[in-house]
Amino acid sequence: MMLLLLHRAQNIQNLLSHEISKLTKVNQAAFALAGLLLACSSQNHLPIDAHQSSSPNVASPAETSMAGTLPLKVVADVPLSGGTTRFDYQSLDSVRGRLYVAHLGSDLMTVFDVNQQTIVGDAKDLKRVHGVLAVPELHRIYASATGTNELAVIDDQTLQIVARVPAGDYPDGIAYAAKENKIYVSDLHGHADTVIDAKTNQRLTTIPLGGGAGNSQYDSVSDRIFVTVDGREELAEIDPTTDQVTARYPLTGCKGSHGLLIDSENRLAFAACEENSKLIVFDLQSKKATAALTVGADPDVLAFDTGLHRLYVSAESGNISIFDEKDRGLEKIFEGFFAANAHTVAVDSCTHRVYWPLQDVGGKPVLRITVPTDK
Repeated sequence: MMLLLLHRAQNIQNLLSHEISKLTKVNQAAFALAGLLLACSSQNHLPIDAHQSSSPNVASPAETSMAGTLPLKVVADVPLSGGTTRFDYQSLDSVRGRLYVAHLGSDLMTVFDVNQQTIVGDAKDLKRVHGVLAVPELHRIYASATGTNELAVIDDQTLQIVARVPAGDYPDGIAYAAKENKIYVSDLHGHADTVIDAKTNQRLTTIPLGGGAGNSQYDSVSDRIFVTVDGREELAEIDPTTDQVTARYPLTGCKGSHGLLIDSENRLAFAACEENSKLIVFDLQSKKATAALTVGADPDVLAFDTGLHRLYVSAESGNISIFDEKDRGLEKIFEGFFAANAHTVAVDSCTHRVYWPLQDVGGKPVLRITVPTDK
């Protein structure tokens, strides 16, 4: 009898230890979640000076025809400076809470405060500005001015241009290799990447690619620059320590490779194919294309919400695509018409707000702000 009681007591003790262990893990997870929520809490509210979607700047009936299935809600259309002309890339400085928007057709870059939801100002005299990249640790914004074939170096506090560097023939996308302190600029017509010293603002070299340089992106895990190469339909890998192409990988199923986004954490890259409206999923571990997915016609800029693991694909046609990243692949959750000329997109992974510069809504350019409705 005594042995039986001891055995039962031991079982009870083991059960209690197991339950305490589970509670400890739950508490740890709760503290981690609380920390994340606290970090994002300063960006949670939309101030009253933003133009709400009930204003005259709301989407037209054609634009909202897919609203029943679109997992986004328009919360504001903020009027932007400049004319009803084309926009291009955006870059978010999450440290300062500023979004930099290239207004290509108006030769300027607009600065938007994502915390206060207000316009800070404009950097001007950027002829046909395409690419834009904020590098907070350097207090610099880099903008590719295609009209003058140069890279403009902008002070992020004064918004003044402090240097202009020759950047080939039709400079476009921009990447920053942090360890080497170098800027890489896609030279579309020059079929190369231009390398610039971020310390001296001097051009260091030009890397031949053998095809139209699409977007350039930095992978912080491998310390490599990746570039989509149009015409060859491949992904070129550049070693920033030597500024040499170390490998080329076929983007199987792609025609007109241009847009590029890298999810370093999950070792995936996504390439947009303009000519056949495909999105290529590329595995950075196996170095192979694993899927070719259909997207809206003429896809352009990509944006990835690291918190929600959600990929947004903008398109010249206005037919956007939205995917959730699952099991090292993508699952499409929406595709349809969003707005005319919705070919550029940016996302704040802290607040999950999605930003769409639109060149003509009610006769003026606006920054349309949306939030997910299914998360």
